[in-house]
Amino acid sequence: MGRSIHLRFGYLSRVKANLVGTTDAYLAELDWREARESLARLRAIILEEAPDATECISYGMPGFKLNGYLCGFAAFKNHCSFFPGAIALDFENELKGFKLSKGTIQFHPDKPIPEEILRAIVRKCVARRMTK
Repeated sequence: MGRSIHLRFGYLSRVKANLVGTTDAYLAELDWREARESLARLRAIILEEAPDATECISYGMPGFKLNGYLCGFAAFKNHCSFFPGAIALDFENELKGFKLSKGTIQFHPDKPIPEEILRAIVRKCVARRMTK
């Protein structure tokens, strides 16, 4: 029951992942202080760039909706992830040194995504959602 899972629900116990209903609760449950602080910064930037977005919990992880799913984030055992969707690959050159996959940018709290790149990604996510 207290077993940690870190694929679908980020680095929270199965029980906690099922009980987390808000982004504040998700962040409060993270034991990894650096990840909590890094994700709080990421959240603030997303809210600044997408002030009309609504926060949600999707698959046990914090996310944002704006005319559909906008983006999300999570903490895992050894890294954090930002989920902007396929737009992540549009910034492949700017994100050298970060692990990218289809829709995901992995980073360590000690080496966060640079703010100007993060803001550009979120703005592009917003633009994509506003055309739908």
